Amino acid sequence: MHSTRNLKDRIFLVIKGLAMGAANKVPGVSGGVVAFVAGFYEEFIYSLQRVNRTAFKLFFNGRFKSFYRYINGKFLGLLFLGMVVSYFSVSKILNYLIVNYELYVWSTFFGMILGSIYYISKDFKDWNRNTITAIILGAVVGISISFLDPAMENDNLSFVFFCGIISVSGMTLPGFSGSFILILLGNYVLLLVDSVNALYDSIFDVFKGDFEFIKNEVRMRMLKVLAVFTLGSVAGLVTFSHILNYILKHYKSITMATIVGFIIGSLGVVWPWKRTDFKIAEDGSFLLDSTGKQIIENYTRFFPEFNTQTYIAIAYIALGILIVLGLEWYGRQTKQIKA
Repeated sequence: MHSTRNLKDRIFLVIKGLAMGAANKVPGVSGGVVAFVAGFYEEFIYSLQRVNRTAFKLFFNGRFKSFYRYINGKFLGLLFLGMVVSYFSVSKILNYLIVNYELYVWSTFFGMILGSIYYISKDFKDWNRNTITAIILGAVVGISISFLDPAMENDNLSFVFFCGIISVSGMTLPGFSGSFILILLGNYVLLLVDSVNALYDSIFDVFKGDFEFIKNEVRMRMLKVLAVFTLGSVAGLVTFSHILNYILKHYKSITMATIVGFIIGSLGVVWPWKRTDFKIAEDGSFLLDSTGKQIIENYTRFFPEFNTQTYIAIAYIALGILIVLGLEWYGRQTKQIKA
């Protein structure tokens, strides 16, 4: 019975990683919210901050078992396995759904964030002037970010490293979407679509025994960009986790209130009824970036007319709320079983 439960926990941990990876890739949605609602956020932050000087000493002294135990290797390994698999599977499905069923996808995410706000705030009891101010400031920052104009694409490696550091904020800070920040920085398509696809194509070529891509300058540049972006992400993940672990320990109520504020503010990013506006040249044609893609200028949000499509979208909002409540129920059941 114990081994069956153990296997079940491992499978669910990979599934949680899949959900976090998919959420991190969707602009406006934060993987940290998944960690929060599924009940493993604090363990995630605690495990990441164990990647420190002591961990590196254990690793470089060849004490791999001690290193694995010290950093909570089973937990992090299964979680990151789910995230990696997500980048090459779930995220591709999500990309297809956003292209073909954009309104319903955003409606589901909007509902999930509404459910997350309820879930996180329902047990929060420490209401005072400081925490209320923190919620308001978090919401204002989140809403303000959603109305900024995106920048031009930039593949300078120093800037790409910086993008990596910023992008992991969505994993460590619930409600703060790293992928949306990448859109504002102009590098979402470059770092989360083009470079990932270049790696996917290269792996596929290697399995076919075709190494011609090594001579392809564009492909190699994309792989170099992805490598630097990954290094930046790892550096950001470890750095943010140490900072967050400290502030969660010493300023938990204010931190939680700020996180709720961020999540409330992120509703502006995932508002389902919006139109993407592209930059237009003087001759009336669309401005394109270096890869030939249309450059996003901003997003126009609007209130919908009440018709069949709108009612279906509202149903998907309800579905999103139910998904979060289902995750909460699963989290409670798991705790009761373990107790």
